[in-house]
Amino acid sequence: MDLRALTGDDPRDVLRALRGALHGAGPALAIGMVGTAPAQVPAGTAVVVTTSGSTGVPKSVVLSRDALISSAMATADRVGSGAWLLALPTSYVAGLQVLVRALVADREPAILAGRFTPEAFAAAATMMASSRGGERVPTYTSLVPAQLTRLLDAAETDTTVRAAVRSFETILVGGQALAVATLERAQALGARVVRTYGSTETSGGCVYDGRALRGVSVRVSDGEVQIAGPTLADGYLGEDDRTAAAFTIDPDGTRWYRTGDAGLIEGDLLRIRGRIDNVIISGGINVSLDRVERAVRTVPGLASAVVVGIDDPRWGEVPVVVAPRGEALRRSESVQFDEARQAVADEVGRHARPARLVLVDELPTLPSGKPDRESIRAGVAALH
Repeated sequence: MDLRALTGDDPRDVLRALRGALHGAGPALAIGMVGTAPAQVPAGTAVVVTTSGSTGVPKSVVLSRDALISSAMATADRVGSGAWLLALPTSYVAGLQVLVRALVADREPAILAGRFTPEAFAAAATMMASSRGGERVPTYTSLVPAQLTRLLDAAETDTTVRAAVRSFETILVGGQALAVATLERAQALGARVVRTYGSTETSGGCVYDGRALRGVSVRVSDGEVQIAGPTLADGYLGEDDRTAAAFTIDPDGTRWYRTGDAGLIEGDLLRIRGRIDNVIISGGINVSLDRVERAVRTVPGLASAVVVGIDDPRWGEVPVVVAPRGEALRRSESVQFDEARQAVADEVGRHARPARLVLVDELPTLPSGKPDRESIRAGVAALH
């Protein structure tokens, strides 16, 4: 079938084109594709999302109509159906899925255009208030942790923002791990937050608060989280070998996506332990930067910190903590660094203690809102 590349970033253009793609009346959409898009894609394709993620390696993920709609319906089955507010870029699968959910629910989404600010978010949320048959229509939105943190900070002094955050039936938060301290702040404010886990290859979040959505199966094989179900992508456009490596088929015909994430299943809950390959060797010992980062984020003022590995002449590589200056200034830098080292020693071991705390005005981010780890690492390396 035909493929149409979207060159602009107006979410309303994406919504119009997506409506046709989902209904089978229009061409499939290419979002974020660099260079010339191929003329044809597999039948049933709705969207091809090209993303480089935090590793900087581009991949064009082929998502079918069935996969996107299955994901939207599974979300409605879990959290309910209503009106959706788009507060994320549509080049990011979580933002794209907000539009899909709105179309499946047959409701026009509210759209937060331009730069995200707590004030703009509150204004958009206020405009969503509506009723049906005398009953209030529930509202939903999807955010990344950095956006939620900005809303919580603003809500401390702005009653309009506070009311807006509380007004949503559910706020989905994904894209990266949500710090426990941030979740507790949101709950204390009265926000109904659901943590999501997934990727572009799974049509967005497919595990909510540790539990798989309807129709989705999760297993851990050799320490790696793998996912099956109707929300899986068809593969990577024009990359058969890469597709075969990431999507495997069991003898019974079940197709699994290898996430590359380390995890375990405790009872019926999936717990993510970080990327399998996000490991450095420091002093001859493997150190998981994800585990170090989780420990560091428990320290007051470091809830948004990112941990990267930097070359070191003595140890080979060492973990370095990078945090926004605005958060870290709430307490002494030296005290925070000492507490971060102690938290890591207690949680991971003394060998994994960070070698340095670097404060920056703002953490570089990808369009998805995730930290741009490659840029952060390069910036810290340049300081050395």
